[in-house]
Amino acid sequence: MSGNQFEIPKEMRSMAEASLDQARKAFESFISTAQQTASAFGGSSFGAPGEAAKDISAKAIGFAEKNVQSSLAYAQQLIHAKDLTEVMRLHTEYVQGQMRALAEQASEMGQTVTRAAMDAAKPK
Repeated sequence: MSGNQFEIPKEMRSMAEASLDQARKAFESFISTAQQTASAFGGSSFGAPGEAAKDISAKAIGFAEKNVQSSLAYAQQLIHAKDLTEVMRLHTEYVQGQMRALAEQASEMGQTVTRAAMDAAKPK
């Protein structure tokens, strides 16, 4: 075995995979509850501001879901990495992907908030 190779014992890999599965299920439950709560606060009873708030909340929840799913997928890949070179490649890809995603999300959220502010400022 070279200095660059490592092996995660099967038992540890199984425990890590079970933990990831538990985390994924817990997060899916959290997201479902968050979506239901966000839907309850927005809507026609609040008019345009309520719809804007609902849209912003839905985007934020969607972004959170996408980011956590990406992190869980990254962790899953790390569990199966064969050597340090692969770990470093996975890390670089993950960080670059997250930076792109966060920039896109910030832009999209900014556009949504700007649109909501412009709609709120329109004379009725």
